[in-house]
Amino acid sequence: MTKVIDINGLKIGGNEPFALITGPCQLESLDHARMMAEKIAEACAPTGTGFIFKASYDKANRSSISTKRGLGMEEGLTILSKIRDEFGCPILTDVHDARQCAPAAEAVDVIQIPAFLCRQTDLLLAAGETGAAINVKKGQFLAPWDMGNVAEKIASTGNARIMLCDRGTSFGYNTLVSDFRGLPIMAATGYPVVFDATHSVQQPGGQGTTSGGQREFAPVLARAAVAVGVSALFIETHEDPDSAPSDGPNMIPIEEMQALIGNLARYDSISKES
Repeated sequence: MTKVIDINGLKIGGNEPFALITGPCQLESLDHARMMAEKIAEACAPTGTGFIFKASYDKANRSSISTKRGLGMEEGLTILSKIRDEFGCPILTDVHDARQCAPAAEAVDVIQIPAFLCRQTDLLLAAGETGAAINVKKGQFLAPWDMGNVAEKIASTGNARIMLCDRGTSFGYNTLVSDFRGLPIMAATGYPVVFDATHSVQQPGGQGTTSGGQREFAPVLARAAVAVGVSALFIETHEDPDSAPSDGPNMIPIEEMQALIGNLARYDSISKES
């Protein structure tokens, strides 16, 4: 069984009910973030599901130079800090450079290491040294057992508040596949495991200058992951995914989230029956 970590009062791991990491892929404005956080809280309320609000201030690995990257670090962290204060929920955002870790940790509770950067030692060490919880995504190019070395780098800073996140594995061109054997393999490290349901259905670069995706399969993969017994699910959401500035094809419409969370909670309770 994995260890339990506490993130601003939200317990993740062990036999705790699954937590949800959710929000829009890219920050759009303070008003939009407030609206999304409110709707997410409403969707989680019937099951009492704890959630971490997620949004990125910079999408640094966009498919094309012409696609929107986001609001930038200064404005983005200001917005995320306000959402944390107003809603009392933990906050997660990505970092892309070691110099971003310390200022990000002042505004958010969880620092996320993008999949493409999961072996960057200086970035992992800088993130760990902040003392914030770390959600590190498994690179699409890594085997699940390789994540033990990634976790060890972060833990060498004295920070054991680590989550390991699977977001699919490269399978030919513009395609990802999820190998659910990898979830218990990563859990054998002792750290809570997160399954990223929406990025796992992404088709990287599949639309030429942007990534495609098949959001209809995200709930299917999410159900499989909670049946395996993951500690948390990562599911991006938006009120109008097809008009979102990034990853629209993967995101779940916010009006569908309450029913999905209820369904997942039932699977989760069965998988974690003692």
